[in-house]
Amino acid sequence: QVQLVESGGGLVQPGGSLRLSCAASGRIWKVNDMRWYRQAPGNERELVAAITSGGSTDLGDSVKGRFTISRDNAKNTVYLQMNSLKPEDTATYYCNANVNYASAYDGIGLFDDFWGQGTQVTVSS
Repeated sequence: QVQLVESGGGLVQPGGSLRLSCAASGRIWKVNDMRWYRQAPGNERELVAAITSGGSTDLGDSVKGRFTISRDNAKNTVYLQMNSLKPEDTATYYCNANVNYASAYDGIGLFDDFWGQGTQVTVSS
């Protein structure tokens, strides 16, 4: 009933930049906290960045000073600007959001946690 769709991944050389986007759609009342996670093969999923509906942000230590998270509440969209990319940033990046939404069955308010399908970021020369 709520979908998160990521875009913007790809192949980039070390030192390059990419911007990821994640748009939430569906019977949404409010999108609360939004987060970006990443997972490389053989590794656990790692929290990269988070942003509240009010715009407060938090970044993982490994990306501070290089990545920026932002959002457009009118579009229910979160962005991850990634600069000075390193090979160790290579991973599948996932969008996550806590959403208040209306049930398609009876319209009552619900709250749940949703994930996008992931977008691949590869940093390599």
